[in-house]
Amino acid sequence: MRLLVISLFCLLLIALYNFWFGDSGYRIYQQTKIEIAEQKAKNEKQSQLNQEAKAETQDLKQGFSAVEERARRNYEMVKPNETFYRILKSEK
Repeated sequence: MRLLVISLFCLLLIALYNFWFGDSGYRIYQQTKIEIAEQKAKNEKQSQLNQEAKAETQDLKQGFSAVEERARRNYEMVKPNETFYRILKSEK
């Protein structure tokens, strides 16, 4: 009877060791859970960038106004008879 109890106790210790430190143990599970959360955050950020690029592509395909706005914003272009003003922040 004593040998059976000792054997069962040893099996329990082996099972607990495998649970905590084995190849598919709890620590690996926690690390994988963290990696999944990080990847989901990256995916969300990339999805947002993709949506912005898609919206910009749609704007560029649909009309001249998007091209004009982009030229004004990025290259400071103005139409004839317009005055361009640049507002600078003070260096305080």
